[in-house]
Amino acid sequence: MKLAVVVQRYGSDIGGGSELHARYVAEHLAAHADVRVLTTCARDYVTWRNEYPPGEERVNGIAVERFPVARQHDTRDFARRSSFVFEHRHSLEDEFSWLDSQGPVSPGLLARVERAGGEFDFVVAFSLRYHTAYHAARLSPGRAVLVPTTERDPALGLAILGPALRAARAVMYNSPEERATLEAVAATRDVPGVTVGIGSDVPPATDAGRARHRFGLANPFIVYVGRIDANKGCEDLFDYFTRFCARTERLLDLVLIGTPALTIPDHPRIRHLGYVSDVDKFDVIAGAEALVMPSPFESLSMVALEAWALGRPVLANGRCDVLAGQCQRSNAGLYYMNGREFEAMLEALLDDEAVSSRMGENGRAFYAANYAWPVIEQKYLSMFDRLTSEKPRASIEPRPPGWFARRRRRLPPAAAVVAALPTGPVRDRPESSSRPS
Repeated sequence: MKLAVVVQRYGSDIGGGSELHARYVAEHLAAHADVRVLTTCARDYVTWRNEYPPGEERVNGIAVERFPVARQHDTRDFARRSSFVFEHRHSLEDEFSWLDSQGPVSPGLLARVERAGGEFDFVVAFSLRYHTAYHAARLSPGRAVLVPTTERDPALGLAILGPALRAARAVMYNSPEERATLEAVAATRDVPGVTVGIGSDVPPATDAGRARHRFGLANPFIVYVGRIDANKGCEDLFDYFTRFCARTERLLDLVLIGTPALTIPDHPRIRHLGYVSDVDKFDVIAGAEALVMPSPFESLSMVALEAWALGRPVLANGRCDVLAGQCQRSNAGLYYMNGREFEAMLEALLDDEAVSSRMGENGRAFYAANYAWPVIEQKYLSMFDRLTSEKPRASIEPRPPGWFARRRRRLPPAAAVVAALPTGPVRDRPESSSRPS
């Protein structure tokens, strides 16, 4: 079996997000198939600037073909177009212009996908909201397997996404919440799909004492891992944590791992370690009282899964349906809706060691049953086997013909479409469920 993995950026030095998701999947499926990655020369998701050289190379043993990005990302243009299609009545042409502005636009990459023909059995395209995945899926009729990695944000309400999802051979969902949302907004119930998620290369052993010594972590601490950004809920996290510190004499630090896109408060209880190695990251998580995940928008939190794999409880933003659902299904985390609840849930984790320990045990079991690599790999392979034995469904829905039809501003604001969708965590367990607690 030959697989093409299409993703907007790819490299061993790109950590987190759908790019790391795609690399993990490519590397693990390579044990079962001939995998080739088709991507761009961009390293930075903010600018899409060409930094990697074009052409073919091997990354961790995987063949990777890189193609230049035609133009850098204009953040002001994208913000303006996003505001328009999210908040105003608009046309299909407005949405396609938004997609072009989102990028990365790589004509060479799309030409490579188009001329591939029957070279690949399946084209696995990551992150539907990006220009690369959207058009790669449309250029691979009968072979496109989409990994949407969608969050519950206004982009989900764009009308152009539905036809691409409905025309896919299959959709590999990150969570039951993502599946429920996409089925509601894009009518994808008839498209073969499975809730898969993603595993992680969690080491068999960690050393929390090594992390405490290396980074001078003398006090108990909770840890946040990821981009330090307002969009990830970090402003609220700083506010809630500093208020917590002002109300208690308890010794507890907040440790941050990741690149800041936001000013970090100068506070004696907040420690920023910057970018650290994977070994150090896992050691720090293993030594934490809990992992805190404040993001209001996630399609699936890899770092929460890593914390559970290491037996640590999670404290999550309950406004994110996916995180709340994961906490409920795993019985391995608590979640909050505001600052007072953040403090109450944190106190509960810190005050009852038995509860915290049991959550850690539940987390290990949940990860092993649902996100260990043999489970993830088998879900992909089972889907490929199913698709191989079935006839492809109907071809992709064409764009509306005519210059005027595409430019009539009849589509509702995308944010209003998303606001009307059902909310809340999905209580049903995923296809492979963990033991009850």
